[in-house]
Amino acid sequence: MSGSRVLVLNSGSSSVKYQLLDMRDGGRLAVGLVERIGESGSRLKHSPADGESREWNGSVPDHDSALKAMAAELDRDGLGLDSPELAAIGHRVVHGGLRFTEPTVVDDAVLAEIERLIPVAPLHNPANLTGIRTAQALRPDLPQVAVFDTAFHTTMPESAARYAIDVETADAHRVRRYGFHGTSHAYVSRETAKLLGRAPEDVNVIVLHLGNGASASAVRGGRCVDTSMGLTPLEGLVMGTRSGDTDPAVIFHLMRVGGMSADEIDTLLNKRSGLIGLCGDNDMREIRRRVDAGDERAGLAFDIYIHRLKKYIGAYYAVLGRVDAVAFTAGVGENSAPVREAALAGLEGLGLAVDGGLNAVRGDGARLISPADARVAVAVVPTDEEMEIAAQTYALVNDSGNQNLT
Repeated sequence: MSGSRVLVLNSGSSSVKYQLLDMRDGGRLAVGLVERIGESGSRLKHSPADGESREWNGSVPDHDSALKAMAAELDRDGLGLDSPELAAIGHRVVHGGLRFTEPTVVDDAVLAEIERLIPVAPLHNPANLTGIRTAQALRPDLPQVAVFDTAFHTTMPESAARYAIDVETADAHRVRRYGFHGTSHAYVSRETAKLLGRAPEDVNVIVLHLGNGASASAVRGGRCVDTSMGLTPLEGLVMGTRSGDTDPAVIFHLMRVGGMSADEIDTLLNKRSGLIGLCGDNDMREIRRRVDAGDERAGLAFDIYIHRLKKYIGAYYAVLGRVDAVAFTAGVGENSAPVREAALAGLEGLGLAVDGGLNAVRGDGARLISPADARVAVAVVPTDEEMEIAAQTYALVNDSGNQNLT
C-alpha cells in the first residue's frame, strides 16, 4: 500500500467530525466539523494545516450531503478523497458487543452485526452506520475500518463484566457491562506508561476520562480489567447530563408513583440528570465560577460529582492492588485543576496527591502533577481518540494479510 493518509470519521446523529492524518509523522492535514445536519442553520467548520480556517452556514439535509461537503473542502486544499495518498477511512463505532475486539475492515457481515447491536446503542450505532455507508458510496474501492469504543474493554474478566441477574435472561438480551470511551482509555493508558518511561505491560493505571460524558477504567498491564460504564454509557460517574449509578428501583418508582413512561425516564436519566439536573449547568467552568461565588446548589452538584469520582478511584485501586499512576483526561480532566485536586484530596494514605503548583499550570502535553516523591504518579494526559483510530486503522490495512484490501 502506497498511501500514508487516513481519514477519521466520527458520525453522530446530527454531526460529523473528521480529521485527515498523515501517518508518516502523525501530522493533521485537516480538521473539521459539520453540525446541525438535517436542521436549519447547518454549519461546516474546516481547518487545513496549511491555510486559513473556513466556515459556512447552509443547508445540509443528511449525512450524504455532509460528507460530500467535507470532501469538497478537502478537495479545495488539494487533499481530495480521490488522492492515491488516502490509504483508508477509519470510523468510530460506539458499540461492537462481544464480537468486535479489534479494529475490523467493514464488509456486509460487519455492517449487519453493527445494525444488530442498535438496541443496545440506539443513539449511536445508527449514526455510525450512516457514516460508513455514505463513505463507502464515496470511495467504494477504499478500505473502511470500524474502530469500536467497546473493544478495549472486552478484556474484562466475567466477574467484572457480568451483572448479578439471571444468566439466561442476561444472555438472551446481551445484558452485560461493555464499557465505552475505549479508544481514549487505550490511548491514555499507553501514553501514561510512556510518560513514566515504562512499557504498558509493566504499568497499572486508573484512567479518568472526564468530559460531558465521563468514565473510569482500571488498566492492568495494558489490559482493561474494569470500567465504569456498562450496558450503555449511562452507568458510572456523574456526567454532564447523565445520572451515572442509580438504584434500578428508581425507575420502577417513577413509573408506579410518578406515572412516567419508559421514554420519559430515559430522557430524564440521559438528558436531564447529572450536573445539569443537580444545578442547571453542565459546564464545569460555569459550575466552578458559581461555587467560588458561594452558590450552594452548584456547590452540592460539585460535591456529588467528586464523591462519585473518589469512590471509583478507591474501588479501582482495590481492583488493581498496585497502582502506578492515575491519569486525568478529556475536557474536564485535562483543564479543571479544582476537579483533580478535590478528587484526590484525603487519599494521601494511598500514595495519591497532587502538587498544587504543578496542578495549577496549564499545558498542552502530557505532564505529571504529583509531588516528586509521590508513591503513585498523577498525570494529565490529553486524549487523542482520532489518532488512536487512525493508528489502529493504518496498522490493520498495512498488515501483510490485508494487502489485497486495496
